[in-house]
Amino acid sequence: MSNRLANETSPYLLQHKENPVDWYAWSDEALAASREQDKPILLSIGYSACHWCHVMAHESFENPNVARIMNDLFINIKVDREERPDLDSLYMMSVQMLTGHGGWPMTVFLTPEGKPFYGGTYYPPEDRGGMPGFPRVLHGVAEAYHDRRDAVLQSATQLTDHLRGHFERALPPSSLGPDIIVTAAGNLAQHYDRANGGFGGAPKFPSPMSIEFLFRVFDRKGSDNALQMAEYTLDRMARGGLYDQVGGGFHRYTVDAIWLVPHFEKMLYDNAQLAAVYALAHQITEEPFYRAIAEETLDYVLREMTSPEGGFYSTQDADTEGEEGKFYAWTPAEINAVLGDEDGALVSGLLGATGTGNFEGSNVLQIVNVEDRMTWRAANYDHLRQKLYEARGQRTQPGRDDKVLTSWNGLMLRAFATAAWVLDSEEYANAARANASFIQTHLIRDGKLLHSFKDGEAKINGFLEDYAFLIDGLVELYGATFEIEWLEWAAKLAHTAIDEFYDAATSSFYDTAESSETLISRPKDAFDSATPSGNSVICEALTELAHLTDDERFRSVATGVLETYAAAAAEQPHGFSRLLLAIDLAVGPTVEVAIIGDPSATDTQAMVSALRDRYLPRISVATAPGENNQAVALLPVLRERGTIDGKATAYVCVGFSCQLPTNDVDTMLEQIDSSMRRS
Repeated sequence: MSNRLANETSPYLLQHKENPVDWYAWSDEALAASREQDKPILLSIGYSACHWCHVMAHESFENPNVARIMNDLFINIKVDREERPDLDSLYMMSVQMLTGHGGWPMTVFLTPEGKPFYGGTYYPPEDRGGMPGFPRVLHGVAEAYHDRRDAVLQSATQLTDHLRGHFERALPPSSLGPDIIVTAAGNLAQHYDRANGGFGGAPKFPSPMSIEFLFRVFDRKGSDNALQMAEYTLDRMARGGLYDQVGGGFHRYTVDAIWLVPHFEKMLYDNAQLAAVYALAHQITEEPFYRAIAEETLDYVLREMTSPEGGFYSTQDADTEGEEGKFYAWTPAEINAVLGDEDGALVSGLLGATGTGNFEGSNVLQIVNVEDRMTWRAANYDHLRQKLYEARGQRTQPGRDDKVLTSWNGLMLRAFATAAWVLDSEEYANAARANASFIQTHLIRDGKLLHSFKDGEAKINGFLEDYAFLIDGLVELYGATFEIEWLEWAAKLAHTAIDEFYDAATSSFYDTAESSETLISRPKDAFDSATPSGNSVICEALTELAHLTDDERFRSVATGVLETYAAAAAEQPHGFSRLLLAIDLAVGPTVEVAIIGDPSATDTQAMVSALRDRYLPRISVATAPGENNQAVALLPVLRERGTIDGKATAYVCVGFSCQLPTNDVDTMLEQIDSSMRRS
């Protein structure tokens, strides 16, 4: 018999609808039941692609004996962290305060008011390896709640006060300047893994935001060391098991330090950020390998993670048939069965597949030698790669979480727009347009964003990350297409975001809207995790919008937030890399370029192509066919600007100073370089 979760749309919650646990979704009904029945709340938070979430579900939530204890002693609430990042942030912080660490599945025990008093992550079904068994934890927590109620409530109040203090504390502002970038670059380099690339040891996570920051350092300081760190990391990640050598796209992380054996789940947000970084790497270096990885990753998303209407799905599981990585691993015999002995031996040698294996007797495929990274992509290997992909498609497919999240879609929108610009791809521009239109059609209610869409239903008020990531993607889409409607929408959303999320008292943004559900504390975070913080992205987007529209509200708010977190970013660059991109943009110099001319004309396209070919991270470009154009009303840089002799004309400006208009592409580029040097 199904429980209440059968009425939900989240694939993660639906995975638990047949549990014998009497689950509630997060709701007023659940909190009321806790009060009325005088039972504490057991809050379980996870997500559909989480391996250990599946393990705990099988061991405990599907176990009738454990479920009976849960039902007798607790009101049990199951939450999809991807649907409710606010609850996840709030209670993850409480678990970290209680235990010193966090993770998923997350298990937190609450009072009927939602105040946490005990928690942890995964619990085994019985005592194991120094960890208490879940039934023992359940009995112990329930006994404490009923027999030592005053102490439990006092502890819950104290922890809640600590949470509120953490989220509400005001940081002293720091002035913005190039020294922040220099200090941050030096501190980031201290954590670089010179042997394997990336930052830190095992488990090894991709760090696309830190890599993009290294690009900015290279551009600003001419630092070959910064570019070398970025390139070596990009090479090792894409040649290793972190990258799906058969189907394209990146897994979540590797359990080792050498990028070989991944945790096999695939997340939309990882692939969005990494695709954009590889496209930028190609723009900087002209290295074809980086272009290939960007294209393969985006093509994987279009093929396997895109709805017919243009929305992007969230995740693919790590497990199939109860085994992690079974879908992706190969033996030489399996490769030979698909390709034949001769071609099979060739591919096994190229991709490091051996009889002994590198993963539970099988092989995670990798490109062993750097000189072979484009060999696998040569035309004579196309049919072999396709055969492996088709054969793998006959295996049991990993589960897919097909809900569409506005925030993660904003990240992927940015990736497609970036690639459309850098790689001059109309296909990717169309994918970005389709996604923006999907969100505009399905995830807006009364002018405000909603967070999640599944099975025709949009729900949950938008969070800061929804606004920030989408605005950022729309600004990038304007930069790729110069279609003014995307920028107009971005500016409108930006004003709404400031109204709903900005805290003038601390010069920072809350994660939840003023009009959203009231929780025990209103979470606020500027620290990047697997996804960038909403504070970081909204600052970069507002700064870009300020340069384009000259809206002082955007500039003032962004500057205030950046000054709030600048000192922390300089000291902890790996956790504030996306904020450092915003600081780099705010510090400048930033050049505005207006191109006036028929967008379909050869001379206009030549100017645009010249900009497309160069890595210019602190440049704002606007175009218009002439003075009487919709874009002129929004973009001051286009006003009172016409063509010279009827030819496409560029106006290069920095600050309050503009150089002479020019029809010549080389002169335009020289003016840009000169403006950057002078400022």
